Amino acid sequence: MPRPLVALGTSDPLVVLRGLEAALAGGPALLPVAPDAPALPTRPPADVRQGVALVVETSGSTGTGKRVALSSEALLAGAAAADAELGGPGGWVLALPTHYIAGLNVLTRSITAGTEPAVVPPGHFDAAAFADAADRLVTGPAAPRRYTSLVPVQLARVLDDERATAALAGFDAVLVGGQATPAALRERALGAGVRVVTTYGASETSGGCVYDGTPLGTVRTALDDGELLLSGPMLAEGYLDDDRRTAAAFVERDNARWYRTGDAATLDDGRVRVLGRLDDVVVSGGEKVQLGAVERLVRDLPGQDAAVVTRRASGEWGEVPVVVTERPLDLDTVREHVGSVLGRAARPTAVVLVERMPMLPTGKPDRRAVQALASG
Repeated sequence: MPRPLVALGTSDPLVVLRGLEAALAGGPALLPVAPDAPALPTRPPADVRQGVALVVETSGSTGTGKRVALSSEALLAGAAAADAELGGPGGWVLALPTHYIAGLNVLTRSITAGTEPAVVPPGHFDAAAFADAADRLVTGPAAPRRYTSLVPVQLARVLDDERATAALAGFDAVLVGGQATPAALRERALGAGVRVVTTYGASETSGGCVYDGTPLGTVRTALDDGELLLSGPMLAEGYLDDDRRTAAAFVERDNARWYRTGDAATLDDGRVRVLGRLDDVVVSGGEKVQLGAVERLVRDLPGQDAAVVTRRASGEWGEVPVVVTERPLDLDTVREHVGSVLGRAARPTAVVLVERMPMLPTGKPDRRAVQALASG
């Protein structure tokens, strides 16, 4: 029996909260739509399979658009695993867009905890507004803990504001994900008394399912030719009306269903270390260079925690790494820092200074726009 799919605008996160409550309780499935999001090539269907409760549209920072179909069971499994890891249910400050899986997870965990999130007004993130929301956050005896979820650039802005930093230090856990968290930013937060938990996951895994490198609960990990695979009860049903892409991303292996992340990683005694996208590699002078590895080293430099490393065509080398940043950076310094760890071919050939980094509504860098800036 089909289930109606209802599209809701995300300008009011509490409206999305009510729609998600209804979907988790067996009502119409929910499709959150950002007001300024570009439309995908095909219109969403009016109905979905009964097992689908939530559809998340994602264009990604480099890929093509898709609609990830998630069941109630997957969303609730992810919420239960997170609560078990963090120490129990609590109240949440919502600082992320509710068309983004991490923002939707804040809503899901609020629903399961019986609390209502304190909402930071949507739009440009403001540290003072975050502090105001933290002041409004109400917890209860059944869910006494205080949580929030941020992307790295939001964490950096909070740490630049004394009042917001003090508020953040009062949380039981601050989830930071959406992209790699620079080591320098994490150390800065820990030094300010902020209990940072770095997260890794995707819409296809109901959001973060690896915390501080450790898989949650029943989450399983494996490597296939260097690619990270994830398995567990939080996996998506697949991609809406896209059997080909579903079959490529979700595979049967060892009598279990696995999601191919597309990320290169290492596993050390079960601990996950993500190296970057498998397709985010340049061949420079005949040597393969993982741009994600270069970017992590660049972000370790002072003031560069939001820098992006992208590619540029080179008549001499084929392709070369280029740093795009909002803050001045000496090219010789970054070349020496990167080259000492990753070798000569990985050294960036240029630093492109921009007034503002192009960003997606999720808070991630818009890597296609960044690459265009670097190539211009």
